[in-house]
Amino acid sequence: MIYVVRHGQTDWNREGRLQGRSGLPLNDTGLMQAEHLRDTLKDVKFDYVFSSPQERAIQTAEIATGMRTVVDNRLDVFDLGEADGLARSEVKLVGAAPDSTIYPGVEDTRTFVARIFHFMKELEARYGPDNVNILIAGHRCTTGCMGAYFEGIPEDGNILRLSSDNGSYKQYQFNNEH
Repeated sequence: MIYVVRHGQTDWNREGRLQGRSGLPLNDTGLMQAEHLRDTLKDVKFDYVFSSPQERAIQTAEIATGMRTVVDNRLDVFDLGEADGLARSEVKLVGAAPDSTIYPGVEDTRTFVARIFHFMKELEARYGPDNVNILIAGHRCTTGCMGAYFEGIPEDGNILRLSSDNGSYKQYQFNNEH
């Protein structure tokens, strides 16, 4: 079973700021969310734990599982470029992403989806036939993209709707049809 976890809350989540690669560690609420996640998943024995390189995702994964996390850079948060840290209400968006003509450094969404799907395909090829439990900790964008890997990309392209709330998770199972 695949457990796709969104990291616990940070101060920027609470403040409604876009949080990318210059994000913050978990705040007290985020730490409590990770501990609650640990309690919720206490009966699951995880065979593998993967995470984004961002501290908030690593913290959530390690608190939730009590295991060291294997960090994979392909799971890194969507690069928001110069929109990183700005108030969500002030940012001009194109779809769900900051407008790259206004904010230099914004990652191409197709490239982002391709790197997450590449990770998932590799994971499925390696562990798909096995009866293992894998926790993957990430961000709203990465967990939404993993949801799209299993459920398909929504017609409007908004993968964020497939994510869960801070400190929450969704379960999936490889079906070897990708």
